[in-house]
Amino acid sequence: MIKVNVEVNNKPWHKKIQNPQRYFNKKLKKIPKIVPFFKRKNVTFTIFLTNSLGIKKLNKKFRKQNKPTDVLSFPFFSKKKFKLSKAKNMYIGDIATCYEIINVRSKKTNFFLEFDKAWVHGLLHLVGYNHLKNKDYFKMDRIEKKIIKRMKKASRIMVTAYNKSGSQTIDHYSLMGFTKAYNSAKKKCT
Repeated sequence: MIKVNVEVNNKPWHKKIQNPQRYFNKKLKKIPKIVPFFKRKNVTFTIFLTNSLGIKKLNKKFRKQNKPTDVLSFPFFSKKKFKLSKAKNMYIGDIATCYEIINVRSKKTNFFLEFDKAWVHGLLHLVGYNHLKNKDYFKMDRIEKKIIKRMKKASRIMVTAYNKSGSQTIDHYSLMGFTKAYNSAKKKCT
């Protein structure tokens, strides 16, 4: 089982994700089916949803790079200690994500897709994956894509609405956008 503590220090995050804790709880249920490590352990991590200034400060302090980035990971264990740990319950570390960078990237795709890519990447770093060598990069990338694909399938639902003439219109909306889409469809029908 995977548990997350969510810390938000930037209002735009709440505009995109009204209930971050619920958002993560639904997404995290899919990961143990893909990454076997999570089947055997009860892990907890913290995700810090911040802005470009907040992540820039963290990046400068811990990586000596004076610029914002999309995601930072702070593993609690070294890779070697992590693999040797027999603990059933463990705190694996912290992830910080930057709203502005994810939002800019999402102009070409989708905010939730870009956000999921960033924090999943960070989560894999917390459990020992890295991309220093090409073979490690491809392995990590393959697992990230599997996780994103599984989460994407799980967060799709079908919405049926009726237009003024009474005929059905069917569309797919992400779970996070469901309420907005449903209310919009309802207004059009009345």
